[in-house]
Amino acid sequence: MKVYRYKTKISDKGELMISLNPALFNKEVDVIILQKENKKREDFKAKDFVSKWAGFLKNNDTDKSKFDYLSGKYK
Repeated sequence: MKVYRYKTKISDKGELMISLNPALFNKEVDVIILQKENKKREDFKAKDFVSKWAGFLKNNDTDKSKFDYLSGKYK
């Protein structure tokens, strides 16, 4: 069974307009109406991003860490 999705808006008069697909002519169909949730978008500032992710990618001295690891491993 194919599914067709139409994004549309119900008018002030309560009318719903969708484009008709000729493949659906003279066929029984089910119509399901789901109200779209309005998600409020929060303003996300660069300062908030930096405070959230600060230190995530620290620039550690990786060469020293590698040297210490290998020195301990091959003593």
